[in-house]
Amino acid sequence: MVTHRGLTLRAVGRASRLGLWAALVCVPLGGALLAEPTSFNETTRARSSHGPMSAIDWLNSLPATGPLSGTMPNTARSIAAQRPASSAHPHPMTRDEPPVSQRADIPVVSSQPLDAQQVGAVGLLPAKITGLPTTLWQASRSADVIRLIRGLDVSELPAMQSLLYTLLLAEGEPPSDTSDQDLMLLARLAKLLDLGAVDPALALIERAGPSRTPALFASWFDLSLLAGTETEACQQMVADPRLAPGQAARIFCLARESQWDTAALILDTTRALGAFDPAEERLLTRFLNVDMDEDAVRLPPPSTITPLSFRMAEAIGEPLSTASLPRAYAVSDLRGLTGWKAELEAAERLARTGALPENHLLGVYTNGRPSASGGIWDRVEAVQSFDNAINADPVDRAAVLAALPDVWQAMVAAQLEEPFARLYGPALAAYADAPGAAGRIAFTATLLGPGYEANVRGLSPRDTTEAFLIALAAGRPDRAPPYNAASRIVAAGFANSARPPQRLQSQLDNGQLGEAILGAMRLYASAMTGEMKDAGDALATFRAVGLEDTARRAALQLLLLERRG
Repeated sequence: MVTHRGLTLRAVGRASRLGLWAALVCVPLGGALLAEPTSFNETTRARSSHGPMSAIDWLNSLPATGPLSGTMPNTARSIAAQRPASSAHPHPMTRDEPPVSQRADIPVVSSQPLDAQQVGAVGLLPAKITGLPTTLWQASRSADVIRLIRGLDVSELPAMQSLLYTLLLAEGEPPSDTSDQDLMLLARLAKLLDLGAVDPALALIERAGPSRTPALFASWFDLSLLAGTETEACQQMVADPRLAPGQAARIFCLARESQWDTAALILDTTRALGAFDPAEERLLTRFLNVDMDEDAVRLPPPSTITPLSFRMAEAIGEPLSTASLPRAYAVSDLRGLTGWKAELEAAERLARTGALPENHLLGVYTNGRPSASGGIWDRVEAVQSFDNAINADPVDRAAVLAALPDVWQAMVAAQLEEPFARLYGPALAAYADAPGAAGRIAFTATLLGPGYEANVRGLSPRDTTEAFLIALAAGRPDRAPPYNAASRIVAAGFANSARPPQRLQSQLDNGQLGEAILGAMRLYASAMTGEMKDAGDALATFRAVGLEDTARRAALQLLLLERRG
């Protein structure tokens, strides 16, 4: 039986959330809590066999590369094995310096403020979880790493999403060529925001200390506004106005803290100085006087929407649609303040980038009965019908196979095949040998889901395509002939003779591990947009650095998901 209904970070306060992040990402909970980025989340059933279930879905299933399970792919073990035993899991703050001088003259000692070093290396996933050295960024130039992070588009690439989350959330000392250690942290936060991963971004910045600098505080304030958890940020801003990103933020927070007179005074003063543009001034005036004119005409939306203007528009009863806004704004539609349709659209949008657990997505899908038809309502109906069929007791095999084509077609249309496979892939392994279209869909979903290698190991392939895919799932595509041009490129990437391209190999030789991984991810993204020749180099690089499971999942998704072109 498939279980679901995941909880979210909304279930707990921010203080307890941060404490749970710190505790759970560092301490195994009685077994394999995390694994090399096989999937962004597991099903609730899988979690129950690993250890206590957290109230926070993200903590139960963050992608990582750490060797916590004997059954885990060899991803992180391979990474650790490539380093000397003494440095397999270096302390995050360890610097590469001799403990004592071997000469009588004064040695050159490198140094930097401890606080800056700690903030630069901050992460939610320690090295013992990820299997990645904390020096993965240190030998690179900060400008190069930040450029790669900013330019990497993984919005339609599930395997790359999982790997990117691991890199962004891992503890790792920043590049050593800059004195501003916040630059790397801010780039990581910006990328998490771009993916819609507001909650982990909040947890990351809270661990770093959001009030250390105005730039960090501004990022924390924006994230808190999007999450609807701005109380603490406002309290700190009111206590220390120097942290305020601007006068509009001060006015907003003073009003939230019931200091209306002070907020009005600042508004009047700033207005007199002409420091507000007309749209911002109108919004602030309405925000402070929302109950004074019930017949006021609805304000036009601001030409530039920020998290602050978005929240103020919501506060005055004129909420803005998130459909055309950056993905992170969709998080606000999951707070129970909008209708079910808006919540469904937001959940799908966030699930596509792995920012929403698939259990939460399923919970939204099954939160009511569709009152209309067409579009998203047809998907809701298809998911509910299939979920009921596969969770029936006893299960009716014919009913599951009958419901599968419709729900799969719905998931393909929404580009949600991978979240669907993470939910149902293991259960569908029992149907992968069924004849017809339903059996082939079950086979595909099984390959895209967790435990793909074990779940297809005993299947008899129906044709050369399935034979190759089963061999690929085992990491041995050489055991079956390729069936088309794309599969030939994949096979070449897994060949024993395959090596990273020279540029990436040079980076690896120079200790620029993180930069080389980002470069391989960019090659894979290029392959998915039509440059298939880049796929072999990307896969070879993943395997060379020990990301075997990432390589297999990326190859399977390249062949099975309709993302190329």
